[in-house]
Amino acid sequence: MLSPESAAVVRATLPAVGGALDEITTRFYGTMFADQPQLLDGLFNRGNQASGEQRKALAGSIAYFAQALLADPDARPDALLARIAHKHAALGVTEDQYTIVHKYLFRAIGDVLGEAVTPEVAAAWDEVYWLMAGALIAQEARLYQEAGVDPRSPWRQWTVVERREETPDTVSFLLRPADDAPLPPARAGQYVSVRVAMPDGVRQTRQYSLSNAPGDRLRRITVKRVAGVADAPDGEVSSRLYDAVRAGDELTLSAPFGDVVLTDSDRPLLLVSAGIGCTPMVGMLEQLAATGSARPVRVLHADRSPADHALRADTHRLVGELPDATAWFWYEQDAADEPGARDGLMDVAGLDLPADADVYLCGSLPFMRAVRTQLLHAGVPARRVRYEVFGPDLWLAHGEG
Repeated sequence: MLSPESAAVVRATLPAVGGALDEITTRFYGTMFADQPQLLDGLFNRGNQASGEQRKALAGSIAYFAQALLADPDARPDALLARIAHKHAALGVTEDQYTIVHKYLFRAIGDVLGEAVTPEVAAAWDEVYWLMAGALIAQEARLYQEAGVDPRSPWRQWTVVERREETPDTVSFLLRPADDAPLPPARAGQYVSVRVAMPDGVRQTRQYSLSNAPGDRLRRITVKRVAGVADAPDGEVSSRLYDAVRAGDELTLSAPFGDVVLTDSDRPLLLVSAGIGCTPMVGMLEQLAATGSARPVRVLHADRSPADHALRADTHRLVGELPDATAWFWYEQDAADEPGARDGLMDVAGLDLPADADVYLCGSLPFMRAVRTQLLHAGVPARRVRYEVFGPDLWLAHGEG
């Protein structure tokens, strides 16, 4: 709970701190990595740093958390905290690293705001930080315990049993534990972190959804090679996996984490995705088929073309195995190549969508924002819509969840 004295100071200084957060986080990351370069080895993704996404997500989450405390000092934004905690657990974040972040973050606040950071201001924002950090540390400890993971050694070696070419720029890897020990527990919709050594020797990490049923004796991840756009570089991890990994190689994986998971319910399901966002949806379909689920399922997917639609054959097969499942596809090109497909961008207008459905979204942020708006207009309650993003969560961090 934020103390009344600190709440008054935070409320008075939030406009100034919030307005400078981008500059503060830029300075924070720059000084921290200059002093602690080992943090870029396996913990922080260089692509997210280069694009500014990580910086924006951190700034947004701090501001959002502070605003939530001011709105209700006894409450915490649990959705934000859970999302961050799962991402941290998948990276092996440890409690001592919060002290490192605190040191450099508050140094950056002082550097940027100067004399405006009085002892009272510093103490108030220090309280906000440690309330957020303490909540995350507690959640992450619980996640590690439930997963049976020691955060000091969270990684495990897996052998690539098979590499499958899905599309011209997408591959699937079927994996088994290199030590042949039992698979770690997982839930449909979760992801694993994959840590890969780059040519310069620095290890980089990226999350990939499990694209098969959690109960299978093999785990599958499906990787799309990310091409750079404008000034953004190619995806380091995805390119390395696509270009270099073959059957018989080993990959370093975390245990599965993620809070956007298939719930045990009889309610109808609406699985909505675009591009490589289909991967958690196919994992959910695999789980439904494996358990003989009778839930009504509607699958909506948008892609560039049928040839670019990864796991399309799997989706058709699984929809056919379920007693009450339908799939609708939208393609920007060559829609005529897929019987029944619609041309152009996804448009849910006119579709018979159950208002009481559990909705799962995965794709780019612009796609999810547009489709969520359409679903709300179609009568789907906002509380029913859950979503997954790859990389830092800029949506929820800015209060748009």
